[in-house]
Parts: sequence; C-alpha cells; structure tokens
Amino acid sequence: MLLPLEGRNISYDLAGPETGPVVCMTHSLASDGGMWTEQVPPLLADGFRVLRIDMRGHGGSGPVAGDYTMSALAADVAAVLDALSIARVHFIGLSIGGMLGQAFALEHGGRLASAMWCDTLPATPAGAPEVWQQRVDTVRGANSLAPLADPMIERWLTDAVRQSRPGRWRQIRDTIVGTTPAGYLGCVAAIRNFDFVARPPLLKLPVLVVCGSDDMGTPAAENRRLAGLVPGGRYEEIANALHFPNVEHPDTFNRIMLGWLNAQR
Repeated sequence: MLLPLEGRNISYDLAGPETGPVVCMTHSLASDGGMWTEQVPPLLADGFRVLRIDMRGHGGSGPVAGDYTMSALAADVAAVLDALSIARVHFIGLSIGGMLGQAFALEHGGRLASAMWCDTLPATPAGAPEVWQQRVDTVRGANSLAPLADPMIERWLTDAVRQSRPGRWRQIRDTIVGTTPAGYLGCVAAIRNFDFVARPPLLKLPVLVVCGSDDMGTPAAENRRLAGLVPGGRYEEIANALHFPNVEHPDTFNRIMLGWLNAQR
C-alpha cells in the first residue's frame, strides 16, 4: 500500500486483526519490509497486527533527494502511524532500522509500548566515514547498487543460507540491487552522522537489543553496550549468525521476539 506524502509515496504493508497490538517493523539499509518475511506468520498467529514500512528510496517507497537524518526517517514512521490512526506500537528495527528506532523512541516515545533494536549501533563508529565513502563512490560511479550486492549479502548471511535456501538468498540480493541510489546515499548520510550515546538513559520504556554473535558491521559488543545504556535494557545474542539473524535463524529469533512481545502485552 502507498501513502502519498509531500510529493512522494511511502510504501507499507499492514496485516492482522484490527484489534491486535500493532508491531511496527523497519528494515536494514538496502533492504525493505520483505526482510521480515520469516517473522510475519508467527506474529499473526499470536494475534498481533503487523506494520512493515519501507524507508524512503527503499522497496516501494519513493526516494528523497539529498542527505537524510535519523530524525527525518523516524518522522516518516510517525507520518504513517498518523495516516493509519495508530496511536501506539511495539517497535522492531534492524540495522539502520534500529538506529531510526532509537530516534523514534527519543522523539516520539509516547507512541511506543516497547522497542526491540537488532544488530544496530548507538552512534557512528570511529573510522566509519572512510569505509562508507568507498561505497558511496562505487554507487555514484555505477548509479546502481549492483556492485555492492555480493559483498553486502556476504556480510548479512552465511553461505549456509545460500546453500539451504537459495531462493530466499537470491530474493534478498535482488532487493539490494533494486534499492534506489538516492535512497541508499541518503541513508548512508544518516548513518555517518548520528550519536545517541548520551540520550538512551533518558528513555522510560521496555527495550530489548538482539544481535547475531558474528555480526561484523554492527558488532555484538556494541549492541550489548546499547542495551546497557537504556535503564532496564535487556540483551539477547544469537549464536552463529551474521547481520540478519532473523533470516538465518528464524526459529531462535522468533522465540526471542514473541517472548518479548507477549511479556509487554
């Protein structure tokens, strides 16, 4: 479904009983709401209403020219909730989805029943701007994410997923290639310039942080640190997983997710 917003569209998918608690899900860079495919059926089976939102320039959402900020990405989520008359949600975000989720908690905290941030970071890490610049130059030179697709998915999923579920692996790779350069570059600008370290101690909501043990881009140590910054924050680690533990080990991830959400109902 498409929501017209300021000359562009935001794509979202909403499924489940109208009376169910809403779980709002945001995705990683160069992905879309389809990354949560393994989570939707068990959420619906437990009576939750599931809202998946594509970030600007990703999936079915139109891009916006220029640099983005975490605050602007969080405001897009708030705009969708406003349009759908959804007052309060349980939030789940992975990677930049967890980063904008932190911004949403800080700026729209009254709309959250709980937050689950996965494989993410509390701030731009030292040395990251140089790494990101190489990727930015590659995308600008090709006007496409195609050159990044293979190295990116290798950081997201182990080869075991490619061998056991080749169709799913290919689907996720195709999503990378299908991301608009403007959307990717705008989101990279947000990732290269944010710092929430001093602010999570101000939050007053239940927070769970989950991470794959072998995630290289958003390491487990940083996720554990993030959980420790939030009063009462909890941390769960999924063994033998890279950046997409929800795809790589869906049964483990779903058990953690449903246990968390049902405890907050």
